Amino acid sequence: MPRHNSLVISSVDPCANRGFTLLELLVVMVIIGLLAGYVGPRYFSQIGKSEIKAARAQIDALGKALDQFRLDTGHYPTMEEGLGVLVTRSSSEPKWDGPYLTKNVPADPWGNPYVFKIPGDHGEYDLLSYGKDGQPGGEGEAADVTNW
Repeated sequence: MPRHNSLVISSVDPCANRGFTLLELLVVMVIIGLLAGYVGPRYFSQIGKSEIKAARAQIDALGKALDQFRLDTGHYPTMEEGLGVLVTRSSSEPKWDGPYLTKNVPADPWGNPYVFKIPGDHGEYDLLSYGKDGQPGGEGEAADVTNW
């Protein structure tokens, strides 16, 4: 009977247990940090621009609702009535044919109420948001967003 020499092969591959070295992990972390430093500011600046665009769109929609209110009643809301009269009928408005907005008057994208002045300094009425800082004036994201 012939004798067979059998070779036992381990089912465990020594390369399969190899992990990452500390140097490899540090290189990957540096690359991720560089990407975050490059992409992060660009991403967050886009968020600021989109908030400004949203404020402009909301002011435009509120302006159209104010114009429709004027067509129905013959005048713009008073300072006492404010923008709330676009949603809820005032007892002093017999010609009111609203609601002129499908939802309540929105806050600006930064969570502040829109400023409504009548008579306005720049037209029959002024409608504005003070921007991110909530204060008059400013630059960039803190700049006022207006209807004029």
